[in-house]
Amino acid sequence: MTTEVPSLDTIAASPEIKKEFSSTQGVSLRSVSKKYGAFVAVENLTLDFAAGTYCCLVGPSGCGKTTTLRMIAGHEDVTSGEVLIGDRRVSHLPPAKRDTAMMFQSYALFPHKSVWDNVDFGLKMRKAPLGERRIRVGEILDLVGLSHLSDRKPTQLSGGQQQRIALARALVTRPQVLLLDEPLSALDESLRVRMRGELRKIQQQFGMTFIQVTHGMDEAMSLSDSIVIMNQGQIEQVGTPSTIFHTPTSQFVAKFMGDNNIFQGKVARIASDTNRGDLIELDVDGIGPLFCRGHASQVGAIGACSIRADLMHLELPSAEPSPYPNSIQARITAVELTGFVTRVSLMEEKTGQELLYKVRTDEWSTSSLQEGQLIALRWSAEECVFLPS
Repeated sequence: MTTEVPSLDTIAASPEIKKEFSSTQGVSLRSVSKKYGAFVAVENLTLDFAAGTYCCLVGPSGCGKTTTLRMIAGHEDVTSGEVLIGDRRVSHLPPAKRDTAMMFQSYALFPHKSVWDNVDFGLKMRKAPLGERRIRVGEILDLVGLSHLSDRKPTQLSGGQQQRIALARALVTRPQVLLLDEPLSALDESLRVRMRGELRKIQQQFGMTFIQVTHGMDEAMSLSDSIVIMNQGQIEQVGTPSTIFHTPTSQFVAKFMGDNNIFQGKVARIASDTNRGDLIELDVDGIGPLFCRGHASQVGAIGACSIRADLMHLELPSAEPSPYPNSIQARITAVELTGFVTRVSLMEEKTGQELLYKVRTDEWSTSSLQEGQLIALRWSAEECVFLPS
């Protein structure tokens, strides 16, 4: 049986605790690299994490995001470059001297210690006075709503409660920066959604700098002020969730985001427009011209265009003029009901390219379209993004 966890909606940090975090610092990486022999895990990374913001590092397995987090924490030495917290160079300092705290994927709670002793551990190692430790541990357990469970062992807690204890242990030392290594991955879906909202509330209450590694774009989108997408030890794109969602800058980012239909081609024409981005005609083999917005280097350049699955319009083929400049014919191959949204898989009729269309389930249920049917997919140039090669 899972014990109900109090909601953080009713919990507020005291003015005293908030004051302790009022001098939070940002993090800067300057030409940071990490090598393991001949293998380059992170290459020449220069990046700023603004003070008081929530940033997520995302990317496929092996892209260097966890290594980057561990170099900030001091759990991995940098091969070259500098790590700064505020204006202080910390590359040479051990983890305990960096004013950071790390929350691990496994929570790393001591199973034989009580909740209270787990939270107190960091303060005890720093030789904080007993009276101060009692005040701080009590305050932080009140903050996360678990002071009534202080005598229990971690094995007597639910997954959500263990996550809160790990968070309390990280916060009790009042770090300048909190580093989180996939802290929600062990939770089930409903609890994960709830806990990520509560992480965000705590970050906003304190105004702390949070840097989190996650493999889930939905998690990064819901939590972040900024997102860093990494690939093979380098940065692919940095931006707000909205910017990355609407305007990916590379084919890798568009593919990693998921639910984007990408068409490879060659730039046939460019109509300059400094306000909205150039109108680009892309010649796609087997399909013909597709129109998109962006910035192409020159006519003849290889590139691609990307259109989100939810921005396409699906209808029966017709000889009537269409208001959309982009139109292709495709056959419905599968229909997947996922709840509020229905995912429709298609195959482009001439090239065999697999495509995806997303629509609200209530809209799809009223249509007469079905698997095996030939349809027309149409979309505007304004919502179609040019992606350089």
